[in-house]
This record gives sequence, C-alpha cells and structure tokens, in this order.
Amino acid sequence: MVYYLIMTGDTKFNIVLIPGSVREARQGIKVACWIAGLVEARGHRVDFIDPKEKPLPFLDKMYKEYDGDASPLLDDLHHRLERADGYVFVTPEYNHGVAPALKNLIDHFQSEFFFKPAAIAGYSKGGFGGVRAIEQMRLICIELGMTPTPIPFAVSKVIDTFEKPGQPIEKEKERLVERAERWIGEFEWYLEALKNQREKRRPY
Repeated sequence: MVYYLIMTGDTKFNIVLIPGSVREARQGIKVACWIAGLVEARGHRVDFIDPKEKPLPFLDKMYKEYDGDASPLLDDLHHRLERADGYVFVTPEYNHGVAPALKNLIDHFQSEFFFKPAAIAGYSKGGFGGVRAIEQMRLICIELGMTPTPIPFAVSKVIDTFEKPGQPIEKEKERLVERAERWIGEFEWYLEALKNQREKRRPY
C-alpha cells in the first residue's frame, strides 16, 4: 500500500517523510502515517517515500556518479528529495542502529539534502523508543549536510501505543499529540529559517 498525503491549494512547505522499516510486520508504518497526518494538518505537503515500495539495490554508486544514466527510480527519488524543504525520518532501532533500508536509500544521495532540516522519530518495542538509532541518525544527517532538529520524537512500546497506521490507541492520543506538536513546531522554525537563508545565498 502506498501512503501519499498531498495537500490541495496553498501549502507552507514540501516535506519528504521516509519510514525506515521494510519488514513484513513493521510497526513504524503506523507511526509514520500518524506523523504524516499531523504535518499535513498544519498545512504542509507530505511526500511519503516508502523504501518497501521503492526498493533500491545495495549502494554501488551515488546518484551523482551515474552522470545522467541513473535508473528511473533513482531519477524520481532525486527529484522528490531535491524539491523538499525538509525531511522527516522514522526509524526503528536494530541492534542499537538505524534501519538498513533507510540508510541505504539516503546514502544514494547527497547534495539534495544540503542546508535543509531533518526531524527524526524513533520507535521500539521496548521502553527506550529507539533513542540510540535517533542519535545515530543525527550524525548521518549532519554528514549529508542536513540540520537535525534538537528535539527527538521517541515512541516506546510501539505495539501497545498504535492500533493501525495513523491511529494511536485512545488513551495515548493526548500525550502523543502534545509531544509531537512541540517536535513539529520546532521543525517548522528550522524549515522557515533555512529556506529563507537558502533563498538569500548558500555558502558554496
């Protein structure tokens, strides 16, 4: 199933949202769809890139190294990432690390990410909410030229928190929304600040 949440009319920012897991029984798709809905409700366009539905081979060459001979899939992803004003990454924690499908996808690109903010969400079956994966994802984002926002969004005990894609259980909604609104609000601040600066000049 493909999840596209596209705003009609005027929108504030173009956001690419990428969930990390491609597992058969993945839980993060529930979190990712819920976050997409919150971001869309604030007036932004959400372009949902699902690595499970846009599978890439293990990294051989970066997009820029194909010199015009990239696959249609890589061309499509390049244009979608380049159009974005910012990114939301939703990663599980596998052995204290980020999801390999997510890492493989973003490793194919570089300049598309420059001088743009990234909001990072993590989740886990346990009580820590993927915080170690979030910290690794911060370092990856910095290396790729993004600015990761300071506030993370961690969802612990994800199986007990979400019923289905986009829908947390009733008793968790208020707590989750309160945390997510602050996280997204900070992301919006960086979206505006960095877009304004990109329109003025870039350092290189």
